[in-house]
Amino acid sequence: MGAYVELLVLYVILFLSGSFPGLAAPEGLRAFSPAGELVRVFLYTLPSLVLVWYLLLKHKPLKAWGIGPPGRKDLLPGLLAFPSLALTGFSIALVAPYLSEAPKVSGIAAPAAITGWIILVVSCVSTGYLEESFFRLYIIAKREELGLGPSGAALVSALLFSLCHVYEGPWGFLNAALAGTALAAVFLRYRSLHGIALAHGLYNVFAYILTALKL
Repeated sequence: MGAYVELLVLYVILFLSGSFPGLAAPEGLRAFSPAGELVRVFLYTLPSLVLVWYLLLKHKPLKAWGIGPPGRKDLLPGLLAFPSLALTGFSIALVAPYLSEAPKVSGIAAPAAITGWIILVVSCVSTGYLEESFFRLYIIAKREELGLGPSGAALVSALLFSLCHVYEGPWGFLNAALAGTALAAVFLRYRSLHGIALAHGLYNVFAYILTALKL
């Protein structure tokens, strides 16, 4: 029971606020603020990442969780995860307008200057590491403590991940559920945190590039 309490408290504090109506970001694209993004990285993303890793490391070292330093072994998982995310996102973007009213766009616009793009890449990669450290490493690697098998842990991981995206509407929820399932499958097969985290972060950067190109 203690493992579930820790998981749920950590999830609510780090991820759940802002995901439901009334707490979500306002509709429409907001201008990218390099200073604001740096504040978010240093006051939210990195401290949250440290907290997740602290809770893991207080039990046993990362090597015991099956995670080592970045290396060539992470290349294949990353190359599998990135196109899976891209295919899921683009397929939903193509199909959704034919099945329902086009969702109102919300979020942050792409940067206008090279400095902004550098900060954006740092932000997206650090966010990728935070989300993969919690939703894949923390939940799936601790599945025995949670009393879950591989499939059950992957299901819980994908469900909690998709709940964070309910503010994007049903299509955003579906996209997150499918993406979370794909990332969980890659993690279960290869135990590569770095591969899926970098793929996740770079996919978010790619989405901003498409926004800047108006594609």
